[in-house]
Amino acid sequence: MSILKEKKFFKGIGIDVSKKCVEIARINAAELGLLNRVKIIKSDIDNFVYGKYDLIISNPPYINKLDLNCLEADIINFEPKVALDGGLDGLSVVRRVIDKSSRLIKKNGKLILEIAFDQKEKVNYLLIKKGFYINKIIKDYANNNRCIISTKI
Repeated sequence: MSILKEKKFFKGIGIDVSKKCVEIARINAAELGLLNRVKIIKSDIDNFVYGKYDLIISNPPYINKLDLNCLEADIINFEPKVALDGGLDGLSVVRRVIDKSSRLIKKNGKLILEIAFDQKEKVNYLLIKKGFYINKIIKDYANNNRCIISTKI
């Protein structure tokens, strides 16, 4: 929603598998005056088939299922498990997002993905395999790889 607030001529669609998250997003959109420019849908990435996009931003679950019990209490108690659990290798949802995005995004469109600190090489490989060019890796405040910006070629 922050992008829509900043970019007055942008329109967007947000999806989430959680009914509660969709409800919160709708409240946030209303409070920000964005209801006329955003559609929020309860869906998972596999069932989302609407349109072609210039920009897709995703913060998919990317934590290895076996590491969930090791997370700090302020994370595990705040975030729903479905928002964290990335499967046995942490990449099961990331793979699905990349695959679906490769079909939904326009040529020269951008895909921005949040990743775990140790997933850069694997995610770069998945992106390149699906026809994306890696533009930039962004680090977080702890200097860990955290976000990959790519372009559909």
